[in-house]
Amino acid sequence: MHFTPDTTPLEVETGPNPQWSVIWLHGLGADGSDFEPVVPELGLADAPALRFIFPHAPLRPVTCNGGYVMRAWYDIISLAPASRQIDEGGLLESRAYVRQLIEHENGRGIASDRIVLAGFSQGGAVAYLSALTHPVPLAGIVALSTYIPSARLLVDELTEANRQIPLFAAHGTQDDVVALELGTQALGLLQTLGLEPEWHTYDMPHSVCLQEVADIGAWIKALVGGAR
Repeated sequence: MHFTPDTTPLEVETGPNPQWSVIWLHGLGADGSDFEPVVPELGLADAPALRFIFPHAPLRPVTCNGGYVMRAWYDIISLAPASRQIDEGGLLESRAYVRQLIEHENGRGIASDRIVLAGFSQGGAVAYLSALTHPVPLAGIVALSTYIPSARLLVDELTEANRQIPLFAAHGTQDDVVALELGTQALGLLQTLGLEPEWHTYDMPHSVCLQEVADIGAWIKALVGGAR
């Protein structure tokens, strides 16, 4: 399938002339507007200006949902509490698109080491792979209620440039869509590879909560505030 996101990403800037960007990928069946309302709740008014970019996944049939066409970063073949069978080709297409978004920000004057990749659920899975295999250093990863869909791809293509990338990972303890076990499996793999994620759990289902949003905001402020 040819990957063709059919809509321009949404953008929100927290101030004039932003020098940081956050590329935030939505979950299965949602679109870029899903997390746009979160930006004002992050408490970034006194932080350096950031540009939030919310792209839309392409429409594609999703096998585990009976072939129903929806926005998806890759096809999910089957679901199980402790695993996922996915289309790696689609995952790699999404990574290529994320790389285009990074390059576009570079062209607007935002260096790669000032770009954060964020994502929820399926979007978080793409953020993990895209950031950890990126050839030059990125600023950080925010991985929410998500998992690593292909450990083999990640291990084989992990780059030294992002082996020490700052990483905020969070999961709901009551998640019945992406089991907490999948999140802790990802955490364990990352720790085995030498990364040191900041790990949070919240008493919530497959969603976000106010405390999580506050914690993400504090993490972003620390990240951008500590830069030169």
